[in-house]
Amino acid sequence: MKQSDILIRPYVTEKSMNHMSGTPTQKFKDGNKIEFIVHRNADKPAIKIAVEERFEVKVEKIWVRIQKDGKHAIVKLAGGYSAEDVGMRVGVF
Repeated sequence: MKQSDILIRPYVTEKSMNHMSGTPTQKFKDGNKIEFIVHRNADKPAIKIAVEERFEVKVEKIWVRIQKDGKHAIVKLAGGYSAEDVGMRVGVF
């Protein structure tokens, strides 16, 4: 599988937007996360490499879940990198 095939599209909801900015009203105050729909066969190391190469950031942790609409990957960026900047590049804002 090619690196360009792993990330399908960003997943945007009100909750995922709150995770990007880390607003104090949310339950989890540690923002700086962005969520993507990824290829069904992609694993965590492949997702990490794809995000780091495509957006030139460092990934701290990845959570993955499978739902009806596809496989979701929540990516927490390392300190010094902004999920809002990545969101701007992919057209979330």
